[in-house]
Amino acid sequence: MGALVIRGIRNFNLENRAEREISKMKPSLAPRHPSTSNLLQEQISHYPEIKGEIARKDDKLLSFLKDVYVDSKDPVSSLQVKAAETCQEPKEFRLSKDHQFDMINMKSIPKGKISVVEALTLLNNHKLYPETWTAEKIVQEYQLEQKDVNSLLKYFVTFEVKIFPPEDKKAIQSK
Repeated sequence: MGALVIRGIRNFNLENRAEREISKMKPSLAPRHPSTSNLLQEQISHYPEIKGEIARKDDKLLSFLKDVYVDSKDPVSSLQVKAAETCQEPKEFRLSKDHQFDMINMKSIPKGKISVVEALTLLNNHKLYPETWTAEKIVQEYQLEQKDVNSLLKYFVTFEVKIFPPEDKKAIQSK
């Protein structure tokens, strides 16, 4: 109920008010603080040429303003970048090695990449049988780069749990 009243007051004589605002030639000056208006009147009375200087247009400055040229370009949107990526040539894919892990629903993997399950499998195979699962065999099997496989075998290890037996009788026994 209150919204109807407020909307009626807000829209009252709207066209006439809008026409009046549009027909104004220049916006009115902001009101001055009373203390500054006294100082301005005093300065104008001492130096009357200031009033003419304020109202005068400077042709030199106006010519500088006409020489300014601004050229702007819109930045490339992310949609255009994605469209450009999709237009590239199709990548080669390979089938995944382990078919029992179908939780991810990966049908094919890009060449030069491996899944997490495959990475763990090859790391474990290399750890258990290093003479059969060499870096060269992994490169051929998974179609990877030689330097990537060497880095993978050098810097990554699978998770390993080691339980050390207590050395003395005072150790806390697990329940």
